[in-house]
Amino acid sequence: MKLSTYPQFATAHVAHQPAIRYSQHMDDSTLMQSLAEHQAAMIRRCVDETQRLQRKLLFGMTTSLALQSIAQPDHCDLDTSLLHTVSRTSAKRVRTVKSSSEAHIWKYVNEDACVQISTNVYTLDLLHTWAQLSTHLPLIDLVILGDAILTRRDAPSSCLAEFTRNLGYFRGKQQCRQAAKLVSTRVQSPMETKVRLAASRHGLPKAVTNYTVPDARFSSGIDMTLDLAWPNYRVAVEYDGDHHRTDKTQWRRDREKREYLQSHEWIIMSITAANVADDMARAEFALRLARYLANRGATFTFKVLAMSLEETARLQDAENTDKKPR
Repeated sequence: MKLSTYPQFATAHVAHQPAIRYSQHMDDSTLMQSLAEHQAAMIRRCVDETQRLQRKLLFGMTTSLALQSIAQPDHCDLDTSLLHTVSRTSAKRVRTVKSSSEAHIWKYVNEDACVQISTNVYTLDLLHTWAQLSTHLPLIDLVILGDAILTRRDAPSSCLAEFTRNLGYFRGKQQCRQAAKLVSTRVQSPMETKVRLAASRHGLPKAVTNYTVPDARFSSGIDMTLDLAWPNYRVAVEYDGDHHRTDKTQWRRDREKREYLQSHEWIIMSITAANVADDMARAEFALRLARYLANRGATFTFKVLAMSLEETARLQDAENTDKKPR
C-alpha cells in the first residue's frame, strides 16, 4: 500500500477508534468493512506518529494486526489503544516523551520480516506478529489468530509449525508450537475456530473447514460450502450468526442449502454462539455431534470432560504422527 494511493492519510489527524475484536459477532461483510475502517484509522495514526518524530517507524504487536486488517484478539494483556513500535535491539528502541506508543524488542527483525504500509510506516509481517504476540495471548486466542493468518495468506496448516521451528529461541516458542498443532486453514470467522476446538477437546475426529460439497450448487450456480464437515460420514456443523436470522437473503440461502443437502443424506447441525458459550454448553454440543457421527459409523473415544487445549494439541500431534508413512 503506497501513501500516494491514500493522500488523506498523510495529514489528517484521527481520534483513537475502538479495536475490532473477535468477540464482536457480525456477518462477514460487516466485519470486513469494520476492519477496513479500523485499518484506515490506524494508518493515519501511524503516519501522524512518523511525521511527529520525523523518522521511519516499524510497528508490531496489535498495531501490526490493525495495519493488516486482522481483528484484535479477545484477550490480550497489551494496551491496544497504544501504538506498538518494534526495534531489533534496545539501542534502537524508539524513546519519546508525550507519546501514545510503547516500544518493544524483537531480535528477528530483518528486511524480509517487514511490510511497507506507506512512505515511513512499516510493520512486522503476520507470521512474526503472531510469534511476537505469543506471550501476550492465551492459547485459544493464539490459535484463533493463527487461523486468521493462514486464511489471509492462503497458506497450508503446516506453515506456522514450520515458521516456529525455523525461528530461533523466543519466550513464546513453546506456546506457538502448541498453537501450530491446533490451527486450520480456510477458517472464515473466530467462532468457527471456537466451535472446531470445542469438538476436538471432547475427542471428536478432526473436521474439514469450509468444505466445498461436490456437485452441490445454489440456484445461482455458486458452490455450497459447510463451516465444519466430516465428509466421510456426511455430517456437518453450520454456525448461524445474528445476520443469518435478520438478513432475508442469507436466511433463504441457508434454507436452500440445508434442504438440498438433507435431501442428499447430509446431517446438518445448526448452532449459535450460545452453544459454545460455556463448558456445559460446549459439552452438550459435543455430545450431540458425537451421536450424529457415531450413528454414521465414526469411531473415536469421546471425552466426557473436555481436555485442555494443551492435551488436545498433544493428542492431535500423536494422531498426525501415526498417519505419516513409515
